[in-house]
Amino acid sequence: MAVTLFWTPILVVLLAGLGDTEAQQTTLHPLVGRVFVHTLDHETFLSLPEHVAVPPAVRITYHAHLQGHPDLPRWLRYTQRSPRHPGFLYGSATPEDRGRQVIEVTAYNRDSFDTTRQRLVLEIGDPEGPLLPYQAEFLVRSHDVEEVLPSTPASRFLSALGGLWEPGELQLLNITSALDRGGRVPLPIEGRKEGVYIKVGSASPFSTCLKMVASPDSHARCAQGQPPLLSCYDTLAPHFRVDWCNVTLVDKSVPEPADEVPTPGDGILEHDPFFCPPTEAPDRDFLVDALVTLLVPLLVALLLTLLLAYVMCCRREGRLKRDLATSDIQMVHHCTIHGNTEELRQMAASREVPRPLSTLPMFNVRTGERLPPRVDSAQVPLILDQH
Repeated sequence: MAVTLFWTPILVVLLAGLGDTEAQQTTLHPLVGRVFVHTLDHETFLSLPEHVAVPPAVRITYHAHLQGHPDLPRWLRYTQRSPRHPGFLYGSATPEDRGRQVIEVTAYNRDSFDTTRQRLVLEIGDPEGPLLPYQAEFLVRSHDVEEVLPSTPASRFLSALGGLWEPGELQLLNITSALDRGGRVPLPIEGRKEGVYIKVGSASPFSTCLKMVASPDSHARCAQGQPPLLSCYDTLAPHFRVDWCNVTLVDKSVPEPADEVPTPGDGILEHDPFFCPPTEAPDRDFLVDALVTLLVPLLVALLLTLLLAYVMCCRREGRLKRDLATSDIQMVHHCTIHGNTEELRQMAASREVPRPLSTLPMFNVRTGERLPPRVDSAQVPLILDQH
């Protein structure tokens, strides 16, 4: 009872604090080629006093989109585990995204159905400092993407990775959920995670340990279901369970050769002795070809029609010839069946005809005695509803 009385005024403040107010504006500065993470906290969208904390019972969901568009830009993603957890906007901008982008975020209170809006102005620019030509991507199977997005787990991962890399500054380049890379949703079992890809860059070359992990021998062992070669101590364990068979190393220190640009010509082919096209084409008359194409099928169809008409109309045997070729016994049998059929039809048409003796109910086969039945069943209609 005391807990209920304690949370009641706070909920009242929440219901009044999350309303249709003017959109707040925040300016952020993402960098090209660097990971960008922005947390959508419930405190940011609730107008609460400083001494009042957000209770865990508040449920808020978010919807973010690019201004003037129904969805986010292609480099930016949104995730939220549940309405009671904060949301995250994360991604890595590309050189084509350099400039100014405005993201509109709408928060929905699932308890009071109030909404509030926030406008994020992203000023995307180039990073300062040395280039990071040595990039490595790791698949961490022990975490979900929203568990790595906060700054504390990300810093812990970089500190642990420093023991496997040459001394130098490591920076996060991108964070991607394994589900966005074709991974499967794990079963709802404790300890099963979706997995997350973490891309790290550095100005220092790869260590011998990382080169050995990405060597062809390690890939061959992974294809056989064996662990890869790891010549150093795994400093990421036990906090981060890395799938060492899914480690990708990219070396951009050596520039790739530029593709040859085709030179446009004048449109005239060079002289080729093997290609001699005809200079002039003689005139042709296609009348004979057209007549042959049309008349030959028509003549064939006409001959087939005449042959079929001759077979069906001119070679009929006739009824007299058929009767002469039939034996007398077969004709008598046929006539008897035909006569009996006509007699039965006449008897069925007239119910006044007496029934055969063998069909009467009181006929005695041994003595031949016959007693008149009480009701002549011949007069009873076949269907009772017809009387």
